[in-house]
Amino acid sequence: MTVINKVNVEEQAIQAKKAAKVLSLLTTEEKNEALLILADVLDTEYETILTANKEDLENGQKKGYDDAYMDRLTLTKERVEEFAEGLRNVAKLEDPTGIVNSDWTLDNGLNVQKITVPLGVIGMIYEARPNVTVDASGLALKSGNAIVLKGGSSAINSNKRIVDVIHRGLEKTKIPKEAVQFIASTDREATQQLFTMKEHIDVLIPRGGGSLIQAVVNNATVPVLETGVGNCHVYIDAEADVEKALAILVNAKTDRPAVCNAAETAIIHKDWLEKNKDALIQTLKENNIAVHGDELAVKVLPGSVPATENDWVNEYLSTDIAVKTVNNVEEAIDHIDAYGTKHSEAIVTENKEIAQTFMKLVDAAALYHNASTRFTDGSALGFGAEIGISTQKLHARGPMGLPALTTIKYIMNGNGQTR
Repeated sequence: MTVINKVNVEEQAIQAKKAAKVLSLLTTEEKNEALLILADVLDTEYETILTANKEDLENGQKKGYDDAYMDRLTLTKERVEEFAEGLRNVAKLEDPTGIVNSDWTLDNGLNVQKITVPLGVIGMIYEARPNVTVDASGLALKSGNAIVLKGGSSAINSNKRIVDVIHRGLEKTKIPKEAVQFIASTDREATQQLFTMKEHIDVLIPRGGGSLIQAVVNNATVPVLETGVGNCHVYIDAEADVEKALAILVNAKTDRPAVCNAAETAIIHKDWLEKNKDALIQTLKENNIAVHGDELAVKVLPGSVPATENDWVNEYLSTDIAVKTVNNVEEAIDHIDAYGTKHSEAIVTENKEIAQTFMKLVDAAALYHNASTRFTDGSALGFGAEIGISTQKLHARGPMGLPALTTIKYIMNGNGQTR
């Protein structure tokens, strides 16, 4: 990478920091108006975005990307319209900044307020999904933050065109177009530079596969809001209702197999499997779910193949599923402890005591009793859009909506107090 590119990356971050100052002074109404204008511009200019996306898809086909990856990369008129509608929905949400969380006065008359404020400048590092370019920009602007985007090389043309459209829209608003920066370089060194610009970037958010996330976590000197891959499990207990269990398993696995809240492993109590194997076999067949099972599962479920260590560890992002059989909920929890990614875990059972044990002992951002893991999503949980699913424990956990993009500030008002 040349010295010029290095300077440009830093200059983009500097411009974003300046724009963040302007953003912090805008009213909620001014930010909402800007988001609505951006939505209209996206609707109007969707054809230019699809033209750029076509280039990325052609390149992806040449490189042999799999179907799940190509699906995440693909844009259509309907998907661009969904981006625009997402911005309109964000405009409807409560402004997370300027909220007084607490207010008190000390004995000496000094008034203290704890208020929410923007983080400042967000660095967003992500892979194939062009929708992240719009979602992250909208959430950042609504919460008063500038954003520096570093998308993957596979979507470089789509992302560049989307940001060009966003910039043209911002020119019609009070938000400086410099508030949304896109690093167009595909050189990894540009990404590495973003990792270390603590003086300009306030937080990094990685969104993508495990290797990307770990690269950011392990190498960044900028604070990281860690999002996680979703090696999610559905545990079917001995006392699980058959109809509920099969419906939840099918939904969690097949609704959108390539997303992070899809189930990758079914943990099944041996007694339930013995009683309901025929119904399970029929359901798996009807939904084209391929099984990679432990020894008992392979014996019971026709067409299944023996699971390897990789089957317990990795996301399939397809309609394949790993099946682990257990004797009790404790064994199910042990398996999740060993292989889960602290994302989303579900138990299906009519035994409330066993459900509570599961809920208390499993360490994950989202836990479900008799419901699908597919609800771990900002819009599904009523947050509006989300910038990612945090699997860490500090600052934010689970789907990160607007409040996760703020921090706090203490404001003290006095009349001459000294200490």
